[in-house]
Amino acid sequence: MIRFRAASKTTVDPNEVKRFQLLANKWWNEQGDFAALHSMNDLRVPFIRDNLLNAHGGRQPGKPLAGLRILDVGCGGGLLTEPLGRLGADVLGIDPVADSIGTEEVHAWHDPDLRGNVRYRANTLEELSEKGGQGAGQFDAVVASEVVEHLADLETFTLCCNQVLKPGGSLFITTINKTQLSYALAIVAAEEVLRIVPSGTHDWDKFVSPVELERLLESNGFHVESIRGMLYNPLSRAWSWTESTSINYALHAVKLEKEPNSDEDDPEDPTVVVAQAKARRWYN
Repeated sequence: MIRFRAASKTTVDPNEVKRFQLLANKWWNEQGDFAALHSMNDLRVPFIRDNLLNAHGGRQPGKPLAGLRILDVGCGGGLLTEPLGRLGADVLGIDPVADSIGTEEVHAWHDPDLRGNVRYRANTLEELSEKGGQGAGQFDAVVASEVVEHLADLETFTLCCNQVLKPGGSLFITTINKTQLSYALAIVAAEEVLRIVPSGTHDWDKFVSPVELERLLESNGFHVESIRGMLYNPLSRAWSWTESTSINYALHAVKLEKEPNSDEDDPEDPTVVVAQAKARRWYN
């Protein structure tokens, strides 16, 4: 059986950290640079809640996610962490930008309903997933919303998500497809024309298609349950579900209960898992 562990590479892009460091005090301005993320909660919170309820059932009236542990990766200012905590989940938000963590903690402190459910930590995903770490196999769900398009290494991200999840645990991702239309709308229109997000926020080369992401996940111990298209209306500043995944999309995957058998490689070599994963990805 393959033993997933923290890979030798990192998910963190130093240039992305510098960019978000400059925005760390702007997360909770609902009309500012992150307005589209605030309104995205109308889709992504029910998407996460409903899929977890299908898997685990309701736990407590008014707190349907009570008893579940969720890891919010790249949580930024806690825009998604907090509503998940209000649904009763025990949520840990992690982000490599320490100033964003400070913003989150101050904002959450003003809401007594969050103090027992929401915690934050200035950590990377790979630090949390290290062998013997507190995060290994501890979470019922991992959330990475508008994160993967900012990462340095998707392979490492996938392996670390697998490691921190319990068997049968859920992975939720929202991100941007890699198409000509997504370049025109998510970069040219959103950044340069309409100024919905700051210029330079996105790098089209880091966008990933649903097909590529599904293949990567399913070659690394996940089964993709659903993929849904998302559409942002800049006039109404609202998100809606759509059949097309050509721009934004949401994905739900589940960690398999058992991993495929591996060859007789040395399980103690931290490079083995990455090499095996890449081989499966390209040759399966």
